Amino acid sequence: MEKAFVIYRCRRYDLQGKSVLKTQEKFYLADSSLKYCIMGFNPKSIAAMLENIVYFELRRKGYDVYIGKNETKEIDFVALRRDEHIYVQVCRRLPEESDWEVANLLEIKNHYPKYVVTLDELASGNINGVKIVHLADFLLNREY
Repeated sequence: MEKAFVIYRCRRYDLQGKSVLKTQEKFYLADSSLKYCIMGFNPKSIAAMLENIVYFELRRKGYDVYIGKNETKEIDFVALRRDEHIYVQVCRRLPEESDWEVANLLEIKNHYPKYVVTLDELASGNINGVKIVHLADFLLNREY
């Protein structure tokens, strides 16, 4: 399936050791409609579809994309391009009762850009250096 470019492997990147791990990779579908064709539509899978969209957008912009591992926490994407790094969390909506998405990024102790990409229309701004961005703005922005 990989050789036919139907699925793409996304490896794990250890943020402490700055190395690519050999286990626990994820796969992303080149065409999300294949999943719906086989399994039908499920509203609970929208978050996974958003993650798929962001993964391919980062690749399209020339980044090497990994899943970040920061001790016991997971960062949805660590994107590397030359000397550039960005960290991205993806969620359908920012949880009101939790800072889970932002907290994972705040634990990374460097000054590279950090983003939370969401479909939440009202969520935007900056929380301690983490930019909250709507999916459409993320896809249209040329900054990264």
